[in-house]
Amino acid sequence: MNFRKQFAVPPGTRISLAGHDPAFTAGYKHGDAGDEMADDDERLRKLQYLLYAGNAHSLLIVLQGLDAAGKDGTISHVFRAVNPQGARVHAFKEPSTIEREHDFLWRVHIAAPKRGEIAIYNRSHYEDVLVVRVHGLVPKKVWSNDFEKNLVDANTTILKFFLHMSEKEQLKRFKKRLEDPDRHWKISEADYTERGYFGEYLKAYEDVLAKTSTEHAPWFIIPSDHKWFRNLVVSKIVVETLESLHLGLPPTTVDLKKIRQLYKAAAERVH
Repeated sequence: MNFRKQFAVPPGTRISLAGHDPAFTAGYKHGDAGDEMADDDERLRKLQYLLYAGNAHSLLIVLQGLDAAGKDGTISHVFRAVNPQGARVHAFKEPSTIEREHDFLWRVHIAAPKRGEIAIYNRSHYEDVLVVRVHGLVPKKVWSNDFEKNLVDANTTILKFFLHMSEKEQLKRFKKRLEDPDRHWKISEADYTERGYFGEYLKAYEDVLAKTSTEHAPWFIIPSDHKWFRNLVVSKIVVETLESLHLGLPPTTVDLKKIRQLYKAAAERVH
């Protein structure tokens, strides 16, 4: 299966999230995913090394979804193999006083990945337009920007994942938070007050997916009722995308013959 093609939102396509099953597993069983994820871990580890060493490309991962869709879990499981030295996670929460004094993209732009780096956005600039759209706080024209195109022109590859979860599954996960004392810190009143807008948020996401999935920064709709399948799909798409960049090691910039002579002399002194 070509995971990128299977789950991508074609540019200019109007989609209905009701037509995308959040519990879809493409015929995979839970037990099938473990070995494939282990293989993907190894592939991702090698690809990240090439990305970091080459210092020519960067990768931006955008994770969006309703509360409890699994943004934290995706980060924990899919990117467990990466070297922290070349990866960074940025969570976008309520804007600080300083952030509110700038345009809404300011805090997002400064968190973009540098060359050789993978940056993962836990929520993103889309969060800042979704909430205000649902609650009618700003006009739609605010959605328009060239931010992503500018990043791509600077050799950043962008992958945007919408973690698609059913309303029933969300309530099930909220219940687990209530029952597990170790998860109480995650609970907020907004989890429940915003549930009244579940349908409105899906409609807003449909607009976002239709209007902002582009060739240079595609959206992927990830079935997320089954956490293991969500992780598998995101992992596959990230690996497939990095492999498509044909990353390689940079050329050697030193005189290896001279370096070997220096090494030989140093070794003789030690012995």
